[in-house]
Amino acid sequence: MDSQQIIEKYQQAIIQIATNNGTGTGFYLKEFDIIVTNDHVVADNAEVTIAGKLFEKVFSRVWYTDRKHDLAFLEAPKNIELPDVRLGVYESMKDGDAVLAIGHPFGLNYTATQGVVSKVDRIRDGLKFIQIDAAINPGNSGGPLVNKSGEVIGVNSFIIKGGDNLGFALPVSYLREALQMYLPNRGQASTRCYSCSYLVTASNIESKKYCPSCGTEVKLPEIPEKETEPVGAAKTIEDILRELGKDVRLAREGVNNWSVKEGSAKIKIAYNADNYFIAGDAYLCQMPADVTKIKPLYQYLLQENYKLDGLVLSCVKNNIVLSRIIYDLDMNKETGVNEFKNLFTNADKYDDVLKHEFGCLDRLEE
Repeated sequence: MDSQQIIEKYQQAIIQIATNNGTGTGFYLKEFDIIVTNDHVVADNAEVTIAGKLFEKVFSRVWYTDRKHDLAFLEAPKNIELPDVRLGVYESMKDGDAVLAIGHPFGLNYTATQGVVSKVDRIRDGLKFIQIDAAINPGNSGGPLVNKSGEVIGVNSFIIKGGDNLGFALPVSYLREALQMYLPNRGQASTRCYSCSYLVTASNIESKKYCPSCGTEVKLPEIPEKETEPVGAAKTIEDILRELGKDVRLAREGVNNWSVKEGSAKIKIAYNADNYFIAGDAYLCQMPADVTKIKPLYQYLLQENYKLDGLVLSCVKNNIVLSRIIYDLDMNKETGVNEFKNLFTNADKYDDVLKHEFGCLDRLEE
């Protein structure tokens, strides 16, 4: 298969994963009906949010974690037909083989980087890793490393900071071993002891936190009775979103970032803790294809900005965006509800007006 065929095949199998702590990548294995990712991507969460080309953001249960091999298995979305990608054979790989690393680096969805295997069996911490020169960046973690036949031969795991394209993927042989260990316990919270490799489950764990084989302290991916709440401005933002009827857990997109929909508009909210301000950016629609509409559109945006109180309409590349910036000390829950409600209501309104009166186009979504 050529690179384009591989990318097209994998785009619908690649999964975006988000937690309170950050974002990462996973991939769906139809044979096992699970999503594979890194343990460090789920970061001690028993539930994460996932999204893909074929489905909107939903919750996904974490069923298996493996700290030693940096693996985690998630529940796949229901009633969605995802493509079938196959696992390759690690033992057949050679130094110099061409590979593709696929994932979501820096939030750039469905990015593929091409390279070669620098060393097929680099040893680190007692495990073999595939060293590659294909660029792996933050957000790529948990994505598949694919060979020229379109088969998964590794799970992208880590880079060496300061290194020039020094990426490492866990060989698929370790993934196969973990899958065979997990399958008899499908649908049951389990973790692999990083000390003795014993599979610990809710039915065999000692005193709710120790491996029954070696006594090492372990942690099952179990949903806590009470969710950990954010503090400060982040808590205020989530209280506001709840008051406005939004599902806060689904809205989370990493540390101090949220995303919600209002009608056809998508609103991104970010808290800049270094500079103490909250930014709400409602991405509306895109510029019209008819160039004769652009001048009257600009005139309309300027006239509306003169009328708006605190909100600003602008053009960011090809997108029309409605924005609001608030300093955290100027906002409490009561004032924030009014501010956000104003942003959401106007976002939905302007999105409709711009499409109907100026021929603006639906915004392209990845």
